[in-house]
Amino acid sequence: MKANSNCKRLFLWSGPRNISTTLMYSFAQRLDTVVFDEPLYGAYLSKSNAHKYHPGAKEIMASMTISYQSVFNQMLGPQKKPIAFFKNMAHHLFEPDIKLMSKGMNIILTRNPIEMLPSFDKVISNPKIDDVGYKAHVDLLNYMDSYKLDYVVLDATFLLKNPERVLRKLCKACGIAFDPTMLEWTSGSRPEDGVWAKYWYQNVHRSTGFQPYTEKSDPFPKHLLSLLKECERFYNVLVSKALK
Repeated sequence: MKANSNCKRLFLWSGPRNISTTLMYSFAQRLDTVVFDEPLYGAYLSKSNAHKYHPGAKEIMASMTISYQSVFNQMLGPQKKPIAFFKNMAHHLFEPDIKLMSKGMNIILTRNPIEMLPSFDKVISNPKIDDVGYKAHVDLLNYMDSYKLDYVVLDATFLLKNPERVLRKLCKACGIAFDPTMLEWTSGSRPEDGVWAKYWYQNVHRSTGFQPYTEKSDPFPKHLLSLLKECERFYNVLVSKALK
């Protein structure tokens, strides 16, 4: 297939455990879209202390480009389909790059920290604010406002409660047609999955679509309460702008 240098680029800037992989799988169902799984992960690990505690860090860095500029060039290069969807974690981007972010629609995906933090803690225990993306999201939002960049905010709860409605609004904001195939898929892994999938993607691999939203009933871990308070002030800014 001939590469397309003028494709529409969608840059997802998510936090961890925010159903970002589910959203990537949703876009992967479109015949007009190519998806990329966290292309900045290796660069982030190589430039931070996170390589000391992220599972599979050495394998991840060995599997992908660890130069930020090289990854940016790949993201802005010709693609094989009319739409390119890049799933990224907001905190993987140490500094916003206007040359990159001005070339597409930026999508911020957040989730209520009272639901996200216990899930993240099961894989990486005792996380800090820099691990979970909330401050990075608000910093990114302020940056995009200052440069008048195109962006839209999604909240995982609203998306799970009504996937079709929110996806229709998202597609409209991105300037693409909604495709009903985005609502379901075959269970199992995808070839685009990063090598870290074995640590994080078990639930997505069992899914065949967006899982119905259910409120968490387990008691909130006491050791995460101070982090929850810190995250909530950032989350409140984000959720006020989210599509419903």
